[in-house]
Amino acid sequence: MKAYVLNEAGAVENLVLREVEKPEIKADEVLVETKAISINPVDVKVRRMDETITTIMGTEDRPVILGWDIAGIVVAVGEEVSGFEVGDKVFGMVNFPGQGKAYAEYVASPAYHIAVMPEKVTFEEAAATTLAALTALQVLRPRVKKGDRILIHAGSGGVGHFAIQMAKGLDAYVIATSSARNRDFIMSLGADEHIDYREQKFEEVLSNIDFVLDGIGGEVLENSLKVVKGGGKIVSLPTHQFPEDIQLEADQRKIKLEFILVQSSGEDMNTLKAMLENDELKPHVSKIFPFENMADAHVQIESGRTLGKVIVKL
Repeated sequence: MKAYVLNEAGAVENLVLREVEKPEIKADEVLVETKAISINPVDVKVRRMDETITTIMGTEDRPVILGWDIAGIVVAVGEEVSGFEVGDKVFGMVNFPGQGKAYAEYVASPAYHIAVMPEKVTFEEAAATTLAALTALQVLRPRVKKGDRILIHAGSGGVGHFAIQMAKGLDAYVIATSSARNRDFIMSLGADEHIDYREQKFEEVLSNIDFVLDGIGGEVLENSLKVVKGGGKIVSLPTHQFPEDIQLEADQRKIKLEFILVQSSGEDMNTLKAMLENDELKPHVSKIFPFENMADAHVQIESGRTLGKVIVKL
């Protein structure tokens, strides 16, 4: 089968399409013929830095096959697997953190990391509703309640556009940031307010926020502290270690700072499946690239200008 291998971290040119052995499945796995792959910012971060490859994928071996988000068709089922049959259309985030090896024509996935696709969605839409949607779900569900005022930074991105929809489903009051050109998109997702980060300083116009989802970090995280009320919460997706001064201020005001790393979960994938079926969640796929153009998909993510999700189609 064909797969993209990465011999060493670096530029997109380091992703090389090669013939490799088709994976053999374990007793608790299924073999999926890949039809669509979702590309995320974490894919780019892992590709760029050798240390991140080791940290996220849990291996110092090279080469590696990147990727975690897939949609496809089951072509083989392990002897201990129930609930899946050959021919099922499935989607999920495979072995994250760990080695998903999704940049390939066939992927071996633990059966407990995937779900059967809703009939009404395409492979591309299903692949989009994986890591980013799981992140939004796992962050918001235990932390946001009805009536909360929440701020979602980078609301037009992968995680952000799912988070807006989910937060509205939890009956929260949602404020989201993006550039002006994406305002209509943000509002169409159900946001109550939009802030153009280029023209407005959110820390000067907002206050009394219960929860912040920060997908940017740095100065945005620092300024988010200024708008959260005492006892509130901030989850920062890119910040795994908080600066001492920020942590001190948060502690003094009893604001909970958290870094969350999404985890593979078939149970949560089935929750997303139900949300797709009930029209509670709609993925936005802005760019689709052929498998042979994987590098172009990475370049698109690196641009920082992606609306919704980027998909690679096989």
